[in-house]
Amino acid sequence: MNHILQAGQQQRQRIETAAEAVANLNPGATPEVVLVLGTGLGALVSEISDSVTIPYQEIPGFPTSTAPGHAGRLHIGQIGRARVLAFEGRFHLYEGWQMDDIVLPIRISCRLGVSSAIFSNSCGGMNRDLQKGDLLILDDHINLLGANPLTGANHDDWGPRFPDMSQPYCLESAARLSQIASQEQIRASRGVYVAVAGPNLETRAEYRMLHSLGADVVGMSTVPEAIICAHEGIRASAISVVTDLCDPDNLKKVSVEEILSVAAEAEPKLTRLVVNFLND
Repeated sequence: MNHILQAGQQQRQRIETAAEAVANLNPGATPEVVLVLGTGLGALVSEISDSVTIPYQEIPGFPTSTAPGHAGRLHIGQIGRARVLAFEGRFHLYEGWQMDDIVLPIRISCRLGVSSAIFSNSCGGMNRDLQKGDLLILDDHINLLGANPLTGANHDDWGPRFPDMSQPYCLESAARLSQIASQEQIRASRGVYVAVAGPNLETRAEYRMLHSLGADVVGMSTVPEAIICAHEGIRASAISVVTDLCDPDNLKKVSVEEILSVAAEAEPKLTRLVVNFLND
């Protein structure tokens, strides 16, 4: 067996072992939805009833979340009619993790039977119509991470070697999220997310370039997970919270503390939107 196939088998074993451990810790109903909650956006877990909470370090082979605002816990329970897996904290390239680590929560969730995914993230707004605290419901993305989670051996029983990416985010779900946001008087629009490696924020010239490519917001996550959803045939939705404004002609310095503060202020809107969507 060559080293590529061997690495693929080792990763498959890692995923299946972790999924079995999670299943044993929660012998309840099959989960339907996986939630991956981004920077400073973990309060949604308070909406989960009858929940089981599993620290990441108790899941075999699972990474440790080191990013600010990422608690590093898996919650399993009920939101409305939906049985959910909620990962409170994700993993990023800038932390030093590899793509196999970053997408582990989604791969595990697929083994456990989920049929849809909802991702949240904090991002910088480049579209000048956006304001701090706005929500952006993703229609599409641009991958500038310099890596792809499907590189390496493919497991044909999980998904095709060359998955289609014409609709990385479910347009029907995006339309419904937009409708709910309007009903709830939440400022939300639809647009394109570009993922970069980070961890530094971008220069003025980089913001100009990224916006010219067609992106409305920029962040450091979400795209790898969405690619895995496309590979596995899982319906994906993603909601970005605009935590800072990236106008290259009037660029202000921003700190992590400011980003977390804006995310915390916007969090009740995000929670209301997702809970109503899951109850729909």
